[in-house]
Amino acid sequence: MSNILAITDDTFENEVAGSTIPVLVDFWAQWCGPCKAIAPLLDDLAAKYAGKVKIVKLDVDSNPATPPKFGVRGIPTLILFKEGQVQATQVGLLSKTELMSFIDSHVE
Repeated sequence: MSNILAITDDTFENEVAGSTIPVLVDFWAQWCGPCKAIAPLLDDLAAKYAGKVKIVKLDVDSNPATPPKFGVRGIPTLILFKEGQVQATQVGLLSKTELMSFIDSHVE
């Protein structure tokens, strides 16, 4: 996961709300199969969208304060933030094409 920054409850505000570019947050857990399946796709996209969209991961087990603030109930949940505000949410495993479509439809 060289292109993806791991964030925590403590760094969420700074990394997401404080970002000058849109941020895609991957809410995930170590034990989650679909989370592991989507990880390499997100890593590829982090390189592809470098400078346009920042992709970060938040481990829901290690960081219990943040997920409830955004209604995260299932994982993987991807939430796209723009200027600190939720723009779009996607729950579940997506293909690379679906991920790109999700990002492209919300980022100019």
